[in-house]
Amino acid sequence: MDSKQQILNKSNELKEVFLPHLSADPVIFGFDQNELKVLLLKMNYRKQWLLPGGYVRKDEDLDEAVVRILQERAGITGVYLEEFGVFGKKNRSEFYFEDFDETLFHKQRFVTIGYYALYNPGRFKLIADEYSETCEWVYLSKLPEIELAMDHRDIIEKALLTLREKISHKPIGYNLLPEKFTLSELQKLYEVILGKELNRGNFYRKIKNMGILKKLNEQRKGGAHKAPDLYSFDKRKYMKALENGLNSW
Repeated sequence: MDSKQQILNKSNELKEVFLPHLSADPVIFGFDQNELKVLLLKMNYRKQWLLPGGYVRKDEDLDEAVVRILQERAGITGVYLEEFGVFGKKNRSEFYFEDFDETLFHKQRFVTIGYYALYNPGRFKLIADEYSETCEWVYLSKLPEIELAMDHRDIIEKALLTLREKISHKPIGYNLLPEKFTLSELQKLYEVILGKELNRGNFYRKIKNMGILKKLNEQRKGGAHKAPDLYSFDKRKYMKALENGLNSW
């Protein structure tokens, strides 16, 4: 079926099921090869890239909606998301559907709620929905080279800024790093998110003062230099720090 016709066929059904003018757009960050990635869909219609967002049912809470949307659009489940912003510029989504008349459900003015999460890309097997050509992790460094629809570039940039602000009083890494990691690997994650280099001694001292790490009786083997110690997160202390914040960073 033609992608435009597919959208037309769904319009009346969506009007019955979903709230008008409200949507949700999750920004899922991943960490791989010492770079940040973001989860995106490439739509069949117009072949542009978008966040895996969607509409809110009339009978569900907003937080429930974004969990359902991620599962339906990308096959992702079990993700903890945090709300970070509201996006409501006029014509933010209407222009994308300019080929349709004004009765199309998708072409109404939508205000969207932004959510973000941090997860290891290897944890998920991505499954694109019927409206999408593909569902992929895209490196943030590659975003200038691709065409992002609507205001989704702005949403991603705001999510990254929010992450940088929260990194000073909330721990990160639990869902991004492997179960066992070195302090240098954790430092690299912080540097990639912050977009700057950090002093090694200061970082190691501060991260240890958080009290969220467990030093293991293991080392990372295979390097040319002395094998570095391996660490893991103390899940109980990590979750407590997520809830109450950090005082030592």
